[in-house]
Amino acid sequence: MTRRLYYEDAYQCAFSARVTGVGADEHGTWLTLDQSVFYPTSGGQPHDTGTLAYDGGTARVTDVLVEDGDVRHYTEGNVPVGTVVHGTIDWPRRFDHMQQHLGEHLLAGAIARKVQGYTIGLHIGEADATIDVTLPGGAVSLDTDMWLEIEEDVNRTITADLPVKCWFPEKAELAHLPLRKDPTVTEHVRVVAAGDVEMVACGGTHPNTTGQVGMVKVLYTEAARGKMRVRFVCGMRALRAFQAAHTASQEAGRLLSAPLNDLPQAIASMKDKLSACQNDLTRLRRDTALTALLAQRDGIAVAPGYPRVLAHTVDNADMDMLSALAGELVTQPDVIALLAGNAGDHPVFVFARSAQLPQDMNALLKRVGVRGGGKPDFARGSVLSSGDIQRVLAEAKQAIKPTESEEIT
Repeated sequence: MTRRLYYEDAYQCAFSARVTGVGADEHGTWLTLDQSVFYPTSGGQPHDTGTLAYDGGTARVTDVLVEDGDVRHYTEGNVPVGTVVHGTIDWPRRFDHMQQHLGEHLLAGAIARKVQGYTIGLHIGEADATIDVTLPGGAVSLDTDMWLEIEEDVNRTITADLPVKCWFPEKAELAHLPLRKDPTVTEHVRVVAAGDVEMVACGGTHPNTTGQVGMVKVLYTEAARGKMRVRFVCGMRALRAFQAAHTASQEAGRLLSAPLNDLPQAIASMKDKLSACQNDLTRLRRDTALTALLAQRDGIAVAPGYPRVLAHTVDNADMDMLSALAGELVTQPDVIALLAGNAGDHPVFVFARSAQLPQDMNALLKRVGVRGGGKPDFARGSVLSSGDIQRVLAEAKQAIKPTESEEIT
């Protein structure tokens, strides 16, 4: 069984040990040591990386897992049993994980105190970390004011620079400790306490004081399987997140000629102006297309006394624009509009007729293979391929021809 030196001192970066076993599994080639400072993936905290140096070479440690009490170090090279190695971990990676892990404890503790939220499922990712929180009454979110209050509570604890204690209490002591939640194991329970404001069972690595967390910032929350998923950053990650947000907001302010505090109003004003411009553009495009359609020479009646058929593709038109155009066209007497649009991924169609005509546009739509439907005087739908546009229009136009009943059946 590996002696886990990171339990004794989370700040120890280097050590010497002897290889006690080697092997391979689905994760790769591994070796075990009689003692190690390499933290294995567990409790939502990722593994350490680093190197094992020995006479004859250096092996890069790329993954670390626990199996039957032994810490398996997955390496890029083979090291024989009995070899003495000198290990060094990637300290910036370890300390980052320490900041995120203790920051999570402080955040979860504040959530429990403020809103009686129960936290599970820490995951420390490459860029940020997440926890899932069960809230009273099945809620999956908190309002902005409450989040500001929780963040201030957490960061006050950080600036107080409270001592952090990690230990394995005896069962008698453990039974009387004010843990935030019950341990998930029954043997070798390790407890982490931050001053007198937070205490929970945890096997991760943590800084010696709350001040070393630096800062905790909640990025955003989302609903996840009936719980509230909280995405947050701590320490240097929080600084980098602030730097990125500040740089982006400064550039946005420059582009909008607005100071930082006025950005929301400036963006809202820009959205209103953009919406008005889009509405004007839509009307202009519709009017232009309508004029062009009415001027088409192939819109003449297919037979004397028979309706005028307008069968055309309207470039960059979506379903809404086609519907508006068709609605305008069929206000005139004896008009059948067979319109196609190619603005989206799938071509769309609107078939419409003047009110006094007998043709069934819904039946016509289905006859030419367009998925959709509607009423006898107005139907719309789509096809998968743009190559079908001319076929559909040609077949639909061919179907609009004089018959004894002058109806589509």
